[in-house]
Amino acid sequence: MKKLITCLLLLTTHSSLAAEQHQPYASAEPYDIAAFVQKIDDLRKDAKIPGLSVAVVKDHAILLATGLGFADMERSIPATAETPYDIASVAKPLSAAVALRLVEEGLLDLDEPLVNYSEWKEFCNGFSQQPTILAKGLHCQSSAHTLRHLLSHTATGTPGTHFSYNPVLYSWASRPIMAVADGSFSSLVKQYDFAPADMTMSARKYRDLPLREDLAKQQAQPYRIDSTGTALPAAPRRPQGDGAAGGVVSTVIDLAKFDIALDQGKLISAKSRKEMMTPTRLRDGKKAPYGLGWFIQEYKGNKLVWHSGWWDDAYSALYLKVPKKNLSFIILANSEGVWWDNPPERAEVERSLFAQAFLSAFVDR
Repeated sequence: MKKLITCLLLLTTHSSLAAEQHQPYASAEPYDIAAFVQKIDDLRKDAKIPGLSVAVVKDHAILLATGLGFADMERSIPATAETPYDIASVAKPLSAAVALRLVEEGLLDLDEPLVNYSEWKEFCNGFSQQPTILAKGLHCQSSAHTLRHLLSHTATGTPGTHFSYNPVLYSWASRPIMAVADGSFSSLVKQYDFAPADMTMSARKYRDLPLREDLAKQQAQPYRIDSTGTALPAAPRRPQGDGAAGGVVSTVIDLAKFDIALDQGKLISAKSRKEMMTPTRLRDGKKAPYGLGWFIQEYKGNKLVWHSGWWDDAYSALYLKVPKKNLSFIILANSEGVWWDNPPERAEVERSLFAQAFLSAFVDR
């Protein structure tokens, strides 16, 4: 155990130095970091995850950042805190931050009808006819759809009446954002997220933008787990457009940098941050379990703000914040093993075994 603790401290210190010299957090009530990492590794093995990386942020500093298992099993490359992964839907908070920054600059109005910004009506009519559950209930006759409806997943049915998680509509939110900023969405994420947070190991990718060469060489190999529990290299994914729902490759160190920059007001104002982390009020007065780019729920007297990421048979992720305690938890994996089959219309992060481990070690004290 003493050797394990020493190794963990070395890994944490190395990763902290990589993240602008952030030193490990020291508390009068020290956390059992070794036991927590051992629990995460046990869960990794139980879920047959080849490799994952994990970070914990406390009081705007990195408390823990390390990797477990293999980023590439065939080449025996270990996962580290600097291993890049496709973060899937964990990109949504980054996209929401871009939108809110443009609101602050007076370029964007979240409540302006989408038809005033873009060719929403044409897209809506076409998508609503598609044979997918994500198109079910999408009413395009109304001109009341706004960017707020897309970013809060309240666009289906009569806009603003109920929550229905819809990554396709969220992805399309990049269109009005690009329209007002006169640039690609990927360039805006770089300008408003990556650059001010010093996220040097993060990049956008889509069908017209290949992943940065250095990240492509280091990115964790994605795996699908077959019925026998064997990890097999995942098949290539069909290229996507420059949308707001995903398209980001990053590391736990860089997401920790994003977390710190977000909380310190380097990306958006405190007012905007509060808005994105406040449950959306529906027309009947009820609250949706989602703000702008975040799921939101209560847990034992604490507000939890989080987003999961899931790319079936390839990657999974979780980014969980406990604002009252200035705590954040980030985990990225190269299989779908972090995902806990969460119904998309519910905010139930406590059902995640990885979230349970974090909450038990850092919140339920």
